[in-house]
Amino acid sequence: MKAFAPIAALLAATAATPAIAHDRPADEVSAERLRADVERLVAFGTRHTLSSQDDPERGIGAAVDWGAEVFRDISAECGSCLEVELPETMVSGDRIPEPVRLRNVVAIQPGTERPNEVVIVQGHIDSRASDVMDGTVEAPGANDDGSGTALVIEAARVLSGQQYPTTIVYALLSGEEQGLFGARLLVDWVESKGYTVKAVLNNDVVGNSCGSDGYCDAAHVRVFSEGPRADLDDRYRAAQRREGGENDSPSRNLSRWLDGIADGDATGLDVRQIWRTDRMGRGGDQIPFLEAGYPAVRFSVAVEDYEHQHQDLRTEDGVTYGDTVDAMDFDYLAKVTKLNVQALERLARAPMPPAPRARAAVRTFTELSWDEVPGATEYRIWQRRTDEGHWRDGPLRTISASAHGSDADAPDFAIELAGVRGDDWIFGVSACSAEGVCSPIASAVPGGAFAPIAPRGDND
Repeated sequence: MKAFAPIAALLAATAATPAIAHDRPADEVSAERLRADVERLVAFGTRHTLSSQDDPERGIGAAVDWGAEVFRDISAECGSCLEVELPETMVSGDRIPEPVRLRNVVAIQPGTERPNEVVIVQGHIDSRASDVMDGTVEAPGANDDGSGTALVIEAARVLSGQQYPTTIVYALLSGEEQGLFGARLLVDWVESKGYTVKAVLNNDVVGNSCGSDGYCDAAHVRVFSEGPRADLDDRYRAAQRREGGENDSPSRNLSRWLDGIADGDATGLDVRQIWRTDRMGRGGDQIPFLEAGYPAVRFSVAVEDYEHQHQDLRTEDGVTYGDTVDAMDFDYLAKVTKLNVQALERLARAPMPPAPRARAAVRTFTELSWDEVPGATEYRIWQRRTDEGHWRDGPLRTISASAHGSDADAPDFAIELAGVRGDDWIFGVSACSAEGVCSPIASAVPGGAFAPIAPRGDND
């Protein structure tokens, strides 16, 4: 419904010779496997961050060990195509009164051409009940966030037999309910690896289609994205006030791109873009990535069921409370998983978005410029009026990568849009591979590039 690269071009790519051959991995997603994984997670009794670390059957330690073993089994099926790591640290905070061991589970599917470019899909493996400090009470965490954990595992199952130019990282995070600690640990891990982050898809509460008031919506999934970037420094804030870009963060453009993916595939699921960082008054594991300057969005159900999350198991006045399997819709979860898989596959094939710049002050034309992007064979220029929310249908212009300039002191690409007064428009550029798979659009405004504003710490 929105303006994106033609869907036929996006679907034109074919996999390199895979270990497990299927042309459309999303078609292999199984609601039955998703249910089995959620039921196994619930069987740990609680996965609270303050629960047992060494009980082999109950608590967060057993759940993390299980997640790692599942990834190892998947890797064995595809000829050791995944590298499994368990980053860990000791953490404490307002909801962790004494230092506790925190572990994530990470499976890395290395890219064949640009392995330092990564796309991350993640969910949190920990759970809670009514009292966020109670690490012993039953906390099944079926939907929050067994659904996101199962989604990540299923994505690894159906994508791991393929080969992609860039790396996919599958991550199960701990400590979300106690203060997003696992996401902060993953940010540190990403930076220790020297990765360039193309996108982060955070999945949290993605497995029900009916709300606590009886209203149901199995046709949409919400994608939350920030407006002004969390990592803007004073210089960029001042530039954004002058030149615009409040609605053009990389995460917002990633959300627009995901909406286009959903529009082009017959999953029966459409994206409802929510233009705020998270649900009102709440948060999720995408936030530490945003604070570090990386493009990240949150997937969540169209309709939340508040009686079946963050609740002790009980019945009061005829109402049943608790985050249990029976309150979930696994066909809906399968659709959300398929959309994630489709997005991951395209992001892993696409080049990084460019970092375009626009010059139009006090002139009757606009000049756009950007530098070469590895893996790009062409670039597409997009436009929309400043009061429009979505890019217009079809690119304004397509530029071949062979048009690369030769002046070492000038941008690699520069074009002039004659008679176009830049005050009235927002421009963006996407990078496309030889197979016609295009990146999300990067906006030619301050803060529009898919990269941190400055190295961490430099904005203090």
